[in-house]
Amino acid sequence: MIFIYNDYGGTHTTSLAAAYHLNKLPTNRQLTTEEILAVDYFNKLNRSDMGKLVFHGLDENGNPVYTIGRGSSKIVIPALKNLSFVLQDKYQNTEPIVFSNTSPTVPLVMTIGGFLSRGLKLGFVGDPLLVAGAKQCCGIIRELVLHTKQTAAARSGTESVIVIENKNYSP
Repeated sequence: MIFIYNDYGGTHTTSLAAAYHLNKLPTNRQLTTEEILAVDYFNKLNRSDMGKLVFHGLDENGNPVYTIGRGSSKIVIPALKNLSFVLQDKYQNTEPIVFSNTSPTVPLVMTIGGFLSRGLKLGFVGDPLLVAGAKQCCGIIRELVLHTKQTAAARSGTESVIVIENKNYSP
């Protein structure tokens, strides 16, 4: 199974989701500022990184975990889904691919912080807002990751490409 967490920029909620998925973060409490800033790729990707699959590691079952920033495009995930079907068919690969949208978890303060930090290069203003947003939504992201793993396990025998929109996971 291949997991791909996606959102607008691919550097905040997706990085947190990948870290939770890989058991790199504590799950029994809110994250500290230091833990958030130490997450791989958290607030480190740029606009030029959008559309690139970023490998985060293998989970406890040996499944690769990736993230991708899709920008404002509504066609990136459907295009990747269709490409996945083509590649699976051509190479007779039945490895399920799971796309999980983390966008619904993004609080307003994180959106503003990301725009200031990444968009306007005003990290001194945006970074504290990003951390505050991450602290606000880390519990929701933990739940989303658990839901993603459970949904993938339940559907893996019947579907080769699984797209999870996660519309019920808002801050």
